[in-house]
This record gives sequence, C-alpha cells and structure tokens, in this order.
Amino acid sequence: MYNIQKNTFFQNSRKHVRYISDIDKIKQLSPDERDTLREIAIKYPFRVNSYYLNLINWDDPNDPIRRLVIPHRDELLEWGSLDCSNEKRNTVNSGVQHKYGSTVLFLVSESCASFCRYCFRKRLFLKGNKETTINIEEGLKYIRNHPEVDNVLLTGGDTLMLKTEKLDYIIGQIRRIKHIKVIRIGSKIPAYNPYRILNDDSLVEMLKKYSEPSRRIYLMCHFDHPKEITPQSREAIRRIIDAGIICLNQNPIIRGISDSPAVMKKLWKELTYMGVAQYYVFQNRPTIGNTPYAVPIVEAYRKIEKAKAECSGLAKRIKYVMSHSSGKIEIVGVDSKHIYLKYHQAAKHQDNQRLIICYRDNNAVWLDQLKPVKGFENRYYSEINDSFRIN
Repeated sequence: MYNIQKNTFFQNSRKHVRYISDIDKIKQLSPDERDTLREIAIKYPFRVNSYYLNLINWDDPNDPIRRLVIPHRDELLEWGSLDCSNEKRNTVNSGVQHKYGSTVLFLVSESCASFCRYCFRKRLFLKGNKETTINIEEGLKYIRNHPEVDNVLLTGGDTLMLKTEKLDYIIGQIRRIKHIKVIRIGSKIPAYNPYRILNDDSLVEMLKKYSEPSRRIYLMCHFDHPKEITPQSREAIRRIIDAGIICLNQNPIIRGISDSPAVMKKLWKELTYMGVAQYYVFQNRPTIGNTPYAVPIVEAYRKIEKAKAECSGLAKRIKYVMSHSSGKIEIVGVDSKHIYLKYHQAAKHQDNQRLIICYRDNNAVWLDQLKPVKGFENRYYSEINDSFRIN
C-alpha cells in the first residue's frame, strides 16, 4: 500500500456527487428557460453534476461555467458535422483510432461527469452509437500487434469515469506491453468532479504503481476556465502529482468561456503554480450544434498571443492547434494578408512539419474554409471538402 500524503483539510471531507441528466431538475432555471432548452437537451444529451452546478453564479446569465454545461438555444442552428475531423477514417477497431504512427487512441469510456456543450465527440452520446469499445481485449490485442506504437491515449468519454478496478486492469495490461512507454489519460474529472480522486485513495495508489520512472503516466487535464480551479481541484491535482503522474492541460478556445486574453492568462498562470503545464489550446471543431461556441482562427490567434505576452515562459509553452482530418495543425502566425500553419503531426508521416500558407480570412473557423497560397496548399483539400461542409 502506498502512503500518499494528504491535506488534512480534505482527509475527512468525502462528498457524494450526484449526476443529473434531466434539465427539468435544474431548479435554478426558470420554467420558461427549461421549456426552451428541453428540446436541445433531448437532441444533444445533457448531463451535469451537483459539484459543478455549485460553481455557477446563477445571477450572471453569461457565467462561463453555466455556458459550458447548460444548453444554448443556438445549438439548434444547422452548422457543422458530427465527425468534422473524420475520426471514422482512422478507426481501425471498435474504440481504437490509429492516426499517427506512434500513438493509438483507445476509447475506453462511454461516459463523462458532465457534458461540455461544445463537445466534438457528442456523437458518442447519441442513441445507437457503437464507436466506443465494448471489447477491451480487441483493443489490447491491436496495441500488442503494433510495435511502432510507443504511447497510448486512454480517452472516450472520460477515462476516470471508469471504476478503479476496470482502469487498473486496462492500464495493467498495457504496462505488460514492452513497446508502450507512455500512457496518457484524458480526463476533465479534476475540473468536473475532483471528489472522484479525493474519495478514492485506491485510484491514486493504482496510478502511482504504474507510473514508472522510465515509463510515465500523463494525466491530460481539461480546465477551461479559472473558476474550475477550486480548493478541491487543487488538492486532487496535488495528490496526482505526488503519485508521480505528469499533469498537462489542454482545452479549446470557446466563445464566452475561454476566449478572453485575461481569462487565458489567469488560467495558464494558476495551472503553472499548481505544476500543470498548458499543452495545447485547440481551435474548437466545427461540430454540429457548435455555432454559439465558435471563435474564428484570426481572432483566436490574436487573443492567444495577447495572453502569452503577459505570461512567463513557463506559462506560455502552449501550441495553438486544430485537430484536422489530415493531421494536427499548428497556427503559427497571422499577418495582414496570410495565415501561416504547420503540420505539428500529420496523418501522412512525410508531411510532418510541412508549412501551409493561406490567404487571411477573418471569418474562417476551420482550415477547409481557407484559400491556400499556390505552392503551399494542403494536398488533401479536395478529398476533405468532399466529406465536410459548414453550412
């Protein structure tokens, strides 16, 4: 048994967190609001929990936490695609995606502690979805049979929604595969429900057991806003770090939540103080229902750069990227005429680090809306545009 040091304030503060999937049970909403939002909550599933609801200032209609989990009427506008990054193309097995040579995404969870309204994988929560894995063994077999893979990202849904016993089995089996050096766990639990960590000593002990000095476990956190950094979330992160887990943060830039330079600066600094490095800021994917959350590329770039200018080097190591169907593309610069992009990681290995230059379009939210400069075009444009549209 590992002796994980605890903050005495939280030692006897276990708390039961309730999950709510019926918007009619959100009593802070007026009857008219519940009537308006009910149709949206049926179309795009709604879920929140009692801990996270308590972070909302209900007197502020623009409260960022409210905006993150409470439906918005403009979600019904026709726009985008359910799978705008064409993850289906990279799905090699039920719940297994293999887009980049050395990395496998293993979708092991079908649930989240709450549902982000801007979720790019909301299709996973729709009735009839069979994309997340049911047969864990098939995913493990695929990983064993691909020695070029050295890191696995456990995702879903939210990985930490799994029971500790099941997560122990999955991570334990992966640790037996010698060519896997890094296990990444994708989770918004530290922000959504830190009591999942605070209430379960065995979870932290299990993670410590498998995070070896030469084969670390990384927790890919998802804090969107400084309001999510509470005493509970700080303590949860402290316990995870003390267990030898490396914590990073990644989040999209979202209208009304994370699109303010002041908010970004505060978030990155607070995370740095906690020992959590900001890893990526994502361009929010043009997923169906995401109209009210979209921020154009040029605007997002300017705001991110303004926030970075106010931070130390530790707090501004981030990369601003979009997870496009052809690869992870970094937005590296904007001038009066052009937008400069680079493949941070490409689906075709030969395109890694390749530069793309496009004519500036202040309204574009995605690569496919940009016109490339001759000689610097994305060779996959025609293929992508045949399968993707923003109405």
